[in-house]
Amino acid sequence: MSEKISIDTNYIKLDSFLKLANLVMSGGEAKLLIQDGQVTVNGQIENRRGRKLYPGDQVSVANRPPVWIKGS
Repeated sequence: MSEKISIDTNYIKLDSFLKLANLVMSGGEAKLLIQDGQVTVNGQIENRRGRKLYPGDQVSVANRPPVWIKGS
């Protein structure tokens, strides 16, 4: 089952979203996971920490269930 996380802005950067969703504990951990190719956005491996995410996007980390972004 996937979780949905609400954002109050038009978009959120990938590294910030990983912290908001409690998928990582720090920005450094987010950076390492992204660099190692363990993060996907909408099914595609993403290697940009600053990737803008919008409501409707789906983020997965390693073998965890996907998390959906929803607007406020």
